[in-house]
Amino acid sequence: MATWNSRGLRGSGLEDLINATNEYYRRHGLALVQKIPTPITPVKFDKEQRRITDAYFEKDSTVDYIGVVQGIPVCFDAKESKTDIFSLRNIHEHQYRFMKDFEAQGGISFVMLHFTMRNDLYYMRFDQLTFFLERVKEGHPNHVKYMELEDDFFLKSKGGALVPYLIGLEKDLLLRDKGGENHV
Repeated sequence: MATWNSRGLRGSGLEDLINATNEYYRRHGLALVQKIPTPITPVKFDKEQRRITDAYFEKDSTVDYIGVVQGIPVCFDAKESKTDIFSLRNIHEHQYRFMKDFEAQGGISFVMLHFTMRNDLYYMRFDQLTFFLERVKEGHPNHVKYMELEDDFFLKSKGGALVPYLIGLEKDLLLRDKGGENHV
């Protein structure tokens, strides 16, 4: 059973940036996207410091964020990598399945990657994620190298949008409209 300990949940730095971006987008009427809380059950609690020191996950969660952007349903997960390699093991089967089902219902799914060593943000389209996961079945390593990613989907903070995923979403939608899939 998965547990949460005093180190906290990994990826919270990126999530803080996304939460601030979501608030910025909401205030400006651009999007309404919210963090989906991860359901945990506390096991140990430090009463002096008023914090959970040990807990377990109640059930598999879906993705980190869900919402709507100008009438378009979106869902995405936030992931971080300390190196130039992103392990696909960080995408759990139940998360991928949820994103796939979301896409089948007409929504847009993606993964927001933060390469912390470089402080680079990357918008990974769902079709690109699928491509990388499928190639693992063909014997490729279970990871994606930084240098394999598309330059156009690296994002730079802009104004109040610390994680400007709407820029990536716009490019994603343009590719979908053209019927193109450019994976690598």
